[in-house]
Amino acid sequence: MLLSKLIENTGLKLINSNGDIEVGRIEYDSRRVKEGEIFSCVVGTFRDGHDFAESAVKHGASALIVERELPLPVPQIIAENSRRAMAELAMKLYDYPAKKLRIIGVTGTNGKTTTTYMVKSIAEKCGLKVGLIGTIRNIIGDRVISTQRTTPESTELQEILRMMLDEKVDLVVMEVSSHSLDQERVRGIEFEIGGFTNLTQDHLDYHKTFDNYLAAKKKLFERSAFAVVNADDPYSGRLLDGLTLPRMTYGVREPADIYANNIEICVRDVEFDMTTPEGVIHVSVPIPGLFNVFNAMLAVGISLKLGFPLDKIREGLASVAGVSGRMESLDTTGFPFSVILDFAHTPDGMINLLTSVRGFAKGRVISVFGCGGDRDHAKRPIMGEAAGRYSDFCVVTSDNPRTEDPMTIIESVLEGVNKTAVEYVVIENRREAIRYALTHAGKNDVVVLAGKGHETYQEIMGVKYPFDEKVVVAELLDEMRNK
Repeated sequence: MLLSKLIENTGLKLINSNGDIEVGRIEYDSRRVKEGEIFSCVVGTFRDGHDFAESAVKHGASALIVERELPLPVPQIIAENSRRAMAELAMKLYDYPAKKLRIIGVTGTNGKTTTTYMVKSIAEKCGLKVGLIGTIRNIIGDRVISTQRTTPESTELQEILRMMLDEKVDLVVMEVSSHSLDQERVRGIEFEIGGFTNLTQDHLDYHKTFDNYLAAKKKLFERSAFAVVNADDPYSGRLLDGLTLPRMTYGVREPADIYANNIEICVRDVEFDMTTPEGVIHVSVPIPGLFNVFNAMLAVGISLKLGFPLDKIREGLASVAGVSGRMESLDTTGFPFSVILDFAHTPDGMINLLTSVRGFAKGRVISVFGCGGDRDHAKRPIMGEAAGRYSDFCVVTSDNPRTEDPMTIIESVLEGVNKTAVEYVVIENRREAIRYALTHAGKNDVVVLAGKGHETYQEIMGVKYPFDEKVVVAELLDEMRNK
């Protein structure tokens, strides 16, 4: 698209233009800019994209989106907010794909990934081609596209939606993070249904206060036509306060449109009876944990609103593929203990994980966990206390320390662990911490590796080192077998 056409009727000002240019893409990372692309100088929490504009031009950027004029010899689109302008121009560049797609958004602190996979499985049982956008990967039908964050930046998101539209996707199911809502990444997208899992403390390094975190989540429902929310979560009311959109509720403890009873949690699945406005079904989900009962009810609420029949809903839930790093049982053939891998990295996530494991563990629950660096400091002792209260033994270790000293993080975690009576050891090296847990696990014990889940790296001092816990566990168990 020609630059003049791109900014036409946008109210944006163009300077330094010496003739029209063809625009193929908008980029916000100066290291990835290619010849002929627009570079958007996004003002972020820690970095200002204007500082990288010169580098972007050297890499071939043919124009810039800026909030102030820069002394660079390329066309510059002057915007009050470069991130917002990037989102609006990206929508126009890809011809507003969101307006031509059915899009479902799921938000909440925990459970977004699993819920979206459940909805995808159900929709596919109904014969739909599904596009999925989320933490682990983006998927178009059967094709996997790698991802860097839960909700892509606006220009990437619009590009993905365009691909989905071109490949005739019938339904898009996406995780919608609080960051994406606050940072205008989903600007211009109207959701057919907004789903809410739960809200507990997380991301306060970014949002600063819980009220800000809640307000960011609420933005999803301000642009949704229908809501499906967790009646058992105390924040559901505040999320919908002042909004007139129709809604459906689900829960176990509070009165709800969809509710579950006769719940049986086993090591590899969970079964329960679900009462819905369309009737009662017996559900079997091949992912254990009480929290997956809640995820399933949310998926069912969304599916009912989409018009899917109960028999297909039951089939979809029964056949949902295990989500990588979400309550994932690893192969421990030949050993008398089990290993569970999970992404739990919040206090509530840790409690949900460990209480679920305690529901089927016949031996001890041994947790291996830490907290990430450069993130919400306040949750570290809360995480430690949660692990201590619901584990029989803790191995406190490093997670992704990023630019922080790992032991400084661990000391904060121990403030919470020491409020409990749990026995624990501290082993900073995560591989050695896992080795310790495996070699000290006994008959019927369950070793829980919490925090990293699907991640295949460990970030230390800004460098990402290969660290896939599935691979690490397999290697350590091989070593133990060969001793």
